[in-house]
Amino acid sequence: MTAITISTPITAVEELHLARLVDDFLELIDTSRDVGDPAVERLTPSPYPGDQGSTAAFAEATRNDLLDRRAADARRMRASLGDFDEDPTALGDAALESRDLAISLDELDPWLRTLTAIRLVIATRLGITADDDSGEDGRHQVYDWVGYRLELLIQAADDAGAGLGS
Repeated sequence: MTAITISTPITAVEELHLARLVDDFLELIDTSRDVGDPAVERLTPSPYPGDQGSTAAFAEATRNDLLDRRAADARRMRASLGDFDEDPTALGDAALESRDLAISLDELDPWLRTLTAIRLVIATRLGITADDDSGEDGRHQVYDWVGYRLELLIQAADDAGAGLGS
């Protein structure tokens, strides 16, 4: 039986930037296991926001497992992307060449969870509390671009589902 895949267009420079975002995300969750980083706190929410004792106990019991699952998802996503050691300008004329990035349906959920988590981290770092928040610098554009990539994957998954008769 052939594995079902979805595909989404991506340029070489977009793939490079996406790979770097995933690498940065992995570094964050691998090194920020201590309580206190607001972005990591956002990735490991507590069901007891008004009770510090229960929040601490819940975090102690679940935080590392949740971050381990997020790291495993990010590693699966990163494995789908190219290996890049160079500066984006080193891509030259190939930087804007588009290709179809194939993602198996088994890999789709890790991709969706990782892109969503990266957006949460960026939103926390930039103080974004609503999708219509905007800033004057390019950092908000990264948040929007990750949302765009997420939207493309969701649309591709919906299209694949329609083609499968689901």
